[in-house]
Amino acid sequence: MAVQALSLTGRALRLLSTREHSRAELERKLQRYEEEPGALARVLDALTAKDFINEDRVIGSVVYRRAGKMGASRIKQELQSKGLAPDAVAEAVAALRSTELERAREVWRKKFGTQPQDVAERAKQMRFLASRGFGGDTIHRVVSGGGDDEGL
Repeated sequence: MAVQALSLTGRALRLLSTREHSRAELERKLQRYEEEPGALARVLDALTAKDFINEDRVIGSVVYRRAGKMGASRIKQELQSKGLAPDAVAEAVAALRSTELERAREVWRKKFGTQPQDVAERAKQMRFLASRGFGGDTIHRVVSGGGDDEGL
């Protein structure tokens, strides 16, 4: 009994059933399965026309999944790696920057919760926030306890 190979459409739909993918991501992942030149482009065009591929949903999905844990820089990098339109990425990142300080405080509070007691601890906390993609000014304000954080 022979196993029938999945069509390009079937493979694309299988990928899309797990999470939102951009057109560029699908092209990268499915390129090796393309047997006839232009077949993949036709499949992706059809899926885009049926709104199975939607860049706004991809951006919304990434922002929703990552905003609680990552800074705008890391999210911007992830969106760019998905081959999304630069204008749409810039718009999403601008919206994230308005909540950057609050999100950084929450990530810091969950991980550390207390102000650093020495230089080594301060450096550790700052490196942690930097690795999550938060900006230098934001990191400094969170770790030093400056700004409007009287509730901490």
